[in-house]
Amino acid sequence: MKSNLLLFHFLVALFCAKAEHGGAGSSIIFTTLGRLDYAFDIFSLPINEEHHPPTLFDEIQITDGESVNFNGHFPSPSSTASLLSLLPNQTLVQTIFGVDPPPLQVVYVTERDGVSNLYYDVVISDDPNSENARRRRSALEVFDRVQVPILGKKLVSDKISMKDKPNLIGNHVIYVSTHENTGEPRTSWAAVYSTELKSGVTRRLTPYGVADFSPAVSPSGIRTAVASYGAKGWDGEVEELSTDIYIFLTRDGTQRVKIVEHGGWPSWVDESTLYFHRRGEDQWWSIYRAILPSNGKISVDSVVIERVTPPGLHAFTPATSPGNKNFIAVATRRPTSSFRHIELYDLKKNEFKELTRLVSPQSHHLNPFISPDSTRVGYHKCRGDGNGRKNSKLFLENVHSPVSDISLFRIDGSFPSVSLKNDVIAFVEFPGVYAVNLDGSNRRKVYNGNAFSTVWDPVRNGVIYTGAGPEFAPVSAEVDIISINIENPDHVIVKKLTTNGLNNAFPSPSPDGKRIVFRSGKTGYKNLYIMDAEDGEKGGLQRLTEGPWSDTMCSWSPDGELIAFASDRHNPGGGSFELYLIHPNGTGLRKLIKSGSGGRVNHPEFSPDGKSIVFTTDYAGISAEPISNTHHYQPYGEIFTVKLDGSDLRRLTHNSYEDGTPFWVHKSLRPVNVEWPIDRPRCQFEDLHWLNDMPGPSFGVGLMDKAECGMKF
Repeated sequence: MKSNLLLFHFLVALFCAKAEHGGAGSSIIFTTLGRLDYAFDIFSLPINEEHHPPTLFDEIQITDGESVNFNGHFPSPSSTASLLSLLPNQTLVQTIFGVDPPPLQVVYVTERDGVSNLYYDVVISDDPNSENARRRRSALEVFDRVQVPILGKKLVSDKISMKDKPNLIGNHVIYVSTHENTGEPRTSWAAVYSTELKSGVTRRLTPYGVADFSPAVSPSGIRTAVASYGAKGWDGEVEELSTDIYIFLTRDGTQRVKIVEHGGWPSWVDESTLYFHRRGEDQWWSIYRAILPSNGKISVDSVVIERVTPPGLHAFTPATSPGNKNFIAVATRRPTSSFRHIELYDLKKNEFKELTRLVSPQSHHLNPFISPDSTRVGYHKCRGDGNGRKNSKLFLENVHSPVSDISLFRIDGSFPSVSLKNDVIAFVEFPGVYAVNLDGSNRRKVYNGNAFSTVWDPVRNGVIYTGAGPEFAPVSAEVDIISINIENPDHVIVKKLTTNGLNNAFPSPSPDGKRIVFRSGKTGYKNLYIMDAEDGEKGGLQRLTEGPWSDTMCSWSPDGELIAFASDRHNPGGGSFELYLIHPNGTGLRKLIKSGSGGRVNHPEFSPDGKSIVFTTDYAGISAEPISNTHHYQPYGEIFTVKLDGSDLRRLTHNSYEDGTPFWVHKSLRPVNVEWPIDRPRCQFEDLHWLNDMPGPSFGVGLMDKAECGMKF
């Protein structure tokens, strides 16, 4: 009897714990700018110092076409034995490593199974010079592949987090992880860790209170270099982080010292020389060399800095190989191209040698790395639909959730919301409002004009509200709240509800479906108003907030008692937004989330039980150097939840992308990926917009190549 009573109390406690996180069995759908278009894989080209131009047949796709694979690293021979010990089939290992030529080995970041991890692949291919290999080209077509995750399931560092920039030295992998909360708003969780491969013992190398990015281990393994903005913290920049370069002992993170002011993405060539990038005073991104003193104190003052690459093009994310004083690999953006490419820079002749543009001129190639013997260069790019593989684009991608009763989904669209019957999702593209069934079928455009934000009427089936007009527009821009009735698919009815056209946006209906709260710029400032849901402003208008600031992105609670919204009222016009709550009668205004100095807390949405709110924020700062990724307007947005009393703040997503516009679904969606049942274009992402603006004269160059694909927001 006693054991049954204990079991009963345990089940009650378990149920209550689940209920506290937004109601048992719910899902959150959110947008990540460009992410579902990436389809990145690791590719490689041979390096020929005589510069025989590479061809399409020379390029090998190393990784397996599953999910997104990027930021690779060719392990050194000293690490091979430790890596092989992780492989489950040692007999196969011996067989594989008896072949000639030896297999390709790569360590890389992958986001398969909805969670970030580090993987090790061994790939057997034909002699790359054989006719058979030239016909087949791709490592995907070879028979043998051995693959294993490096970070096991039981490791502390295997908590849900972003993993990045792996380096292997001996028995250890050095990498970035975001699994430890700093406890401070707008402070990056990115830190460098060391994990012993066999035991899984993990050690933090970054001091607490500091964020480190882009680690690089010296050839001997004694020192690690990182880009870090130190104790001064992040000031909100999204183009070039104001990082410096520090070095420390790899074994324990001690003897940390700053060696370069203003620099990022370090890469060692020997124990006293490393390369890095920064944007110079002439505004060109260029590669620089740092030479450490052979004896005496190492400091910013004793390190010699030399510029390596000339102005006239952007060069960044340098890659080196041990002892190689002949060349480095870099990513470039030239004034003659809309794409970033991988090139070698000859350190003797001071000239560039193009690689990837000769193979795939209209694809972006990112973050090169060189094999220890300097014979191969690796990089990642979008795999497209080659190699005869089925590469379906996802409509919904299931992202592993740190909260057991909440499933997470990334959607191929913006501003998603789910219908009253939980069977149709509305979302926006720019332009257009779309509706699609939960399984990805029956995708149809229900409004042709530009719009942003969608929300369904909670009572009238088939009615969607949105703000129609330009996004990110001034307060006087013509934007109106409209309703879109799609109940009869053959006769969609669009009705304008606001009358003044002065930036009316972010509608949210009351739970009884009778009223709508929205933001409007009718007084010259963005404040909140409430109007009739069917007749709009003509049916009556109540002013909810008033002041010379911006109150926006409002959401009505399921019980009708509260309205959540984002506001800069604490610093009008300063660009910082915090989260507030207010009663629909205008009383009880209170701040729920403070975003930190200059921070942002946006797009709040209530949980189905009304006890929590999901929102997007820069609370966790920035997680990687933005230049190592493609374009994100805000490469720091993550999805968080919080209870209405401000407690139990939880981070749900970990990446270096821009997550936003979350919607809390009223039921739990099955945690599986949903593919588009129709052909959808892939690789439609853009490079960093600020790389498009070339500084200085045009050097006689004509118009830039037109990108094959891209989305503008």
